Amino acid sequence: MDRAGVAHDPHLGMSTGSNQPRNPGPSWGFQAVRHCGRLLPEAVFAPLRSAGTWVAVLAMPGQRAQSRAYLRVVLGREPRLRDVHRHFLAVCEALVLRLRVADGLPHRCVLAPGCEEFGAWLASGKPAFLGTFHIGNSDLTGFMLAGQARRKVHLVRLRVGNSHDTDALAARFGELLRFVWVNEPSEMLFALKEAGLSGDTVALQCDRPDHSSRNESFEFLGGQRRFPFTIYHLALIFDRPVILTFGTPSAPGESAVVASPVFEPLKGEDRRRALVRARAHFQDFLRNVDAYLRDNPYQWLNFQPL
Repeated sequence: MDRAGVAHDPHLGMSTGSNQPRNPGPSWGFQAVRHCGRLLPEAVFAPLRSAGTWVAVLAMPGQRAQSRAYLRVVLGREPRLRDVHRHFLAVCEALVLRLRVADGLPHRCVLAPGCEEFGAWLASGKPAFLGTFHIGNSDLTGFMLAGQARRKVHLVRLRVGNSHDTDALAARFGELLRFVWVNEPSEMLFALKEAGLSGDTVALQCDRPDHSSRNESFEFLGGQRRFPFTIYHLALIFDRPVILTFGTPSAPGESAVVASPVFEPLKGEDRRRALVRARAHFQDFLRNVDAYLRDNPYQWLNFQPL
């Protein structure tokens, strides 16, 4: 939350002079949002969030430019300032929900239609590599796997200063969650090896190539875009399946999880052939992401160049 009361989020991005990125706004911002959510009726708090978001739109020219660039592609027209406001507000609403869940708000994940393979994997108790995207309520998926399905999950993330929403959610779900911090590229392989050997499920973000050692181009939103592809190399190394997911707002108190079919390494398969299958698996899911964003353009919470 900045001086005008707008909630910020790591998806909007900001870096300090140190190696650790930092959320915009003062150190007390997240606590202020939590207190407002507890004390103010929604009829008062919702307009306050909208007004604060206008301040963020005007005060964050870099993120505003990235929002316009993305919206221009997904909307197929020149975005208006109110379109940019709706995009910023979606980030604010996702943040507020995470803070409310951290404070004990009942919330559950349900499977979207056609995700039976993900449901079967959940029931199996076996580990997997989960690829996630900065869409809608995706950030809650890993936490719900721990809190709802009682699965041990390693979340691979950048350590971001002033990110009390993550800290609060981690505190709620306790030992079932472990964060794997990879702020330095040199840390990535060692940290992922440790997580992979744990026997637990490992969740990696799959839409920001800047901290991945292996990136490849895929068709997305009408052009060739770079995406992290490390998750499939890890799957072949550790002989573990890959499932790609994102979470969307659903009914009150629910998030719907959209999941890909399971990519399974095959014993004895040539590595090149396996990677061809992996690329097809990733591209197929990106088509689902593309279709979802065409219908829900403001739910792409990734304020970085496409």
